[in-house]
Amino acid sequence: MRNLLFLAVLIAHTSLLFAQESNMNNTEIAEFKAKINETSKVTSTIQSNFTQYKHLDFLSNDITTQGKMAFKAPNLVKWEYTEPFKYSIIFKDDKLLINDSGSKSNMDLGNSALFKKINQLIVNSVKGNLFQDSDFTMSYFKSPDFYKVIFVPKDEKIKSYIASFILFFDKKQADVMEVKMVEPTNDYTRIVFEDRQINKPLDNEVFSN
Repeated sequence: MRNLLFLAVLIAHTSLLFAQESNMNNTEIAEFKAKINETSKVTSTIQSNFTQYKHLDFLSNDITTQGKMAFKAPNLVKWEYTEPFKYSIIFKDDKLLINDSGSKSNMDLGNSALFKKINQLIVNSVKGNLFQDSDFTMSYFKSPDFYKVIFVPKDEKIKSYIASFILFFDKKQADVMEVKMVEPTNDYTRIVFEDRQINKPLDNEVFSN
């Protein structure tokens, strides 16, 4: 259950950026999407530190964890939590590889169309490239410091796990700054990326459990 819950809440967050937002017009949306898609095409690896904030309505404070994220094209992703506990999850070849403080297990995502889809959403959200997916209704916003895109799933099964994705992009590099996933209960998880390194060498051994 813990692993299924992690899949459902992995990429949720809420932004701490309070600059005034406005809607993007059609020309701005087209230019923005073209820039993101072009960046995605030339991105082979991403390495980043992150801080995750898990918000639950019944708790007065968010649960904060820290770790490192690694991505390698086309679809390898590793989330390694380092504080306050040791826990890693690797998405690899339709498999979910879990290492919970030395206790290892695997989950086959290929047998579940739903979780296979969630896996792909996780990969694309790390890259910032969800724009060609017809499974979402999308809303685009801008501020002086960032772009924000809200993705609302159309599929009812996905919506039972994920009410919406929200991605924040840096305006200069169009990199993903933060990722948020809101649950149907309105609880959410916020992941803030720091010290992102793009296209640095990344050995496949990183994605071994």
